[in-house]
Amino acid sequence: MPLPDALRPPPDRPVLIAGPTASGKSALALEIAETDGGVIVNADALQVYSCWRLLTARPSAEEEARAAHRLYGHVARETAYSVGHWLREVAALLDQGPRPIIVGGTGLYFTALTTGLAEIPPTPAAIREEADARRAAGGIDALLAELDAETAAKIDTLNPARIQRAWEVLRATGRGLAAWQAETGPPLLPLDRAAAVVLEAPPDWLGPRIDRRFDAMMEAGALDEVAAELPHWDPARPSARAIGAAELVAHLKGELTRAEAVAAAKIATRQYAKRQRTWFRNRMRAWPRVTLA
Repeated sequence: MPLPDALRPPPDRPVLIAGPTASGKSALALEIAETDGGVIVNADALQVYSCWRLLTARPSAEEEARAAHRLYGHVARETAYSVGHWLREVAALLDQGPRPIIVGGTGLYFTALTTGLAEIPPTPAAIREEADARRAAGGIDALLAELDAETAAKIDTLNPARIQRAWEVLRATGRGLAAWQAETGPPLLPLDRAAAVVLEAPPDWLGPRIDRRFDAMMEAGALDEVAAELPHWDPARPSARAIGAAELVAHLKGELTRAEAVAAAKIATRQYAKRQRTWFRNRMRAWPRVTLA
């Protein structure tokens, strides 16, 4: 992909590349690192987990050898990893050289980085377990119905993880998530101090790329990767949210054929890309855009 003009800054200026899954953003980051220098920093909430490489499309060992990469595959499967953890690790990298090229598809990471993050107390384990039980018994709509009006009006109602997080905050602190967010502190990296871009990928362009990439993942051994994870599988863990993991687990358990699992995983990936585009459109309006075609 040609290097966007927005990403031709002075070589000491941080670069931010956001885009939906399978849009080619990692390849763009690598091109910038090799051409202009910099260290590639992960901004994908699932690529942090050590148990997944193929299924989350983490950079390959060969790609990692071509340029320095940070915050990839460094978190154990059973470890909870939040946007707060990520920001603290990125802060340390911003204080070091060379300049970071931050790339990924987790919009929350980018908005927290460039607009700030509310300092919300951690959720006690007992409340997390209560939320899991409530969600299992009554579905996510039961938690959504109990949110305060201000938070319910702002939250992404298609994102169960966000809804549960908001419910946990309200239950643990007695204050709605929206109230906490209203007290957000200054950002770690304001947008005007970085070279930033959102890759816009139309569905008719991105869909076939998603399908081809998942087929390539399967050919490269994604099913074996999931089979190795099966003895440790716990669908409640954040690491289990890797797109395609649940579908391939269902196949390994005899609940789906291989073809059915692959088809379901491709659909789930397209749905995830749609949620990403919605976040970028609604929450990252000030970012420069490059439309892919």
